[in-house]
Amino acid sequence: MKKKRFKLLLINPLNLRRIGLIRDRESIYPPMSLGIIAALTPPDWDVEILDENFERFEYKEADLVGFTALTSSIYRAYELASIYRENKVPTVIGGIHASMLPDEALQYVDTVVKGEAESIWPKVIEDFEKNRLESLYEGKLLPMVESPKPRIDLYNPGYAFGSIQTTRGCPNLCDFCSVHTFNGRAYRPRPVQEVIDEYSKIPQKRVYFVDDNLIGYSKKSAQRIIEICKGIIDRGIKKDWFCSASMNIGQNEEVLEYMAKAGCRMIFLGIESELIDQLQAANKSTNIRIGIDNFQKIYDAIHKHHIAVLGAFIFGLDTDTADSIRKRTDYILSADIDAMQTTILTPLPGTLLYNRFKKEGRLLFTNYPEDWQRYSFAEVVYKPKLMEADAFESVVKESWTRLYDDKTLKRKIIKTLKATRNPTAATWAYASNLQYHNLTFEGERQRIDIRDIFNQLTIPIHEK
Repeated sequence: MKKKRFKLLLINPLNLRRIGLIRDRESIYPPMSLGIIAALTPPDWDVEILDENFERFEYKEADLVGFTALTSSIYRAYELASIYRENKVPTVIGGIHASMLPDEALQYVDTVVKGEAESIWPKVIEDFEKNRLESLYEGKLLPMVESPKPRIDLYNPGYAFGSIQTTRGCPNLCDFCSVHTFNGRAYRPRPVQEVIDEYSKIPQKRVYFVDDNLIGYSKKSAQRIIEICKGIIDRGIKKDWFCSASMNIGQNEEVLEYMAKAGCRMIFLGIESELIDQLQAANKSTNIRIGIDNFQKIYDAIHKHHIAVLGAFIFGLDTDTADSIRKRTDYILSADIDAMQTTILTPLPGTLLYNRFKKEGRLLFTNYPEDWQRYSFAEVVYKPKLMEADAFESVVKESWTRLYDDKTLKRKIIKTLKATRNPTAATWAYASNLQYHNLTFEGERQRIDIRDIFNQLTIPIHEK
C-alpha cells in the first residue's frame, strides 16, 4: 500500500492590533524558525508557509498545522489555531512565547514544542504519522554542527533581506531578555564553512545575521567572525549585511576591518541607557564593563570602518522620570548614533523583569491571551515606578516626535555620511529610521515602504 502524502501548513501570524515596530522588524527578514521546521520535515511531506506579513489568512487544507509566534502575535496564532481545531486538524506551536508559557498554549493548540525544535521535530512527525501525537515535547540544546539549512524556497519572495544564524545562546542575564532562558547560556557557534556555504546560497543581496551577538565574548569567537568574513571575501560573495553585536565589538579593530570588507553596513548595539545606575539595574554587564565614558569611542571605531551604528534604547526603566527620558532623547540626538531604536520597556514572559513586575502587581493588562497583543514594545503595559502611566506615555510620544521628525532624520543622514563616508551605510541607517517613523506616526502620516528605499539603492559601495 502506498504511503499517504501528508501536508504540513506552517503559519507566521501577524499581530493585527499594531503594524508598526514589530511588523517592520519582522518583515525585513523571513521567519527562519519555520524554514528550519520545513527542512526537518521528511521529503515525502508537502510543506507550505503561510506568512501573514504578506498575505491575508485564508483557510487551507492540511493534515497538520504548525505555528511560531512572538508574545505580541501569540493571540493571533491562537485565533487561527482555533479554526483548525474546529475542523479537527491537529495543531502544534513552538517559539519563545509558547516555550515560556506551555500551559497557556495548550489551552488553544493540541501540541506544544518547548525550546529549540531540532532535536525533537522528527519525533513529532513520527508520532503524528502513528496517530499518537503528544501534548508536549521538549527540545534539547544541541551543538550547532550540521544544522539544518532553512527551506528558503518556501519564503515569500517579497522579503527585502535574507537571513542567516551563526550562533545561539548568551551567557548574560539581562533583566529584560529571555534569550538565555530559551537558547541557553552557552555560546554555541556553527562551523565556519557551513555558515559561508549557506550565506552564498541566499538569493537576496542584503542579509541580516540574526545572531543576538555576532562577535561573542572571547578571542576565539572574535577570530571565528574574522574567518567567516575572510571566507566571504575569498569566495567573492558580494552581499551587504547588518548584524547585532555587543558593545565590545567596537574594541576589536581587526574584526571591524574584516566585517567591512565582507559587506557589513550597519551594526545593531543594545545601548539601552546612558546612565550607569540603569545599566546596573538591568544587569547589562558588557556595557557596564566598557563604561559609559567610552561609548563614543565605540561609535567612532565602527564609523572608522565605514559602518553605521543602530543604537537601541529603552524608555521606562525603573529610575526613569520625564526629565531623564528627555535627557536620553537629547543624548540620542547629539551622540554619533545613526539609526535610533527607542522602545518602551516591555516585560515579556520568561524574563526576570516579567516575573518581578508580576510579583509586584505592576502589570496593567493581564486579560491574557488577548492582552498579549499590547506587549509590542510600543505600549505602556505596566505601572512605572516614578511616573503615572499616562504621563510616561505622553513624554515618550514627545520624545518620538523629536527623534523621528523629518528634519531630524535628514540631519542624521548628513551626519552619518560625514562619519562613515559611506553612502550605502548612511542610506541603510536612514531607512531604519523611517521604520521607526512608521511606528511613531502610525495613523497620522503615510507609511513609507522601506523596501522601496532599499530597491532604489544604486549608490556605489565604499570599499576600504
